[in-house]
Amino acid sequence: MAAPPEPLLPRFEQVVKLTRRHAPKAAIAFNTSGGDRVESAKRWL
Repeated sequence: MAAPPEPLLPRFEQVVKLTRRHAPKAAIAFNTSGGDRVESAKRWL
């Protein structure tokens, strides 16, 4: 998965920071394509 377009990057960072602030134990996983969702989730289980 490509990086978010430059105009969306600040919003993406806000979402990640807010998630970490309000749910510090929440797992946040990123995948590179739609086909590796399971592998991405397994890294955090």
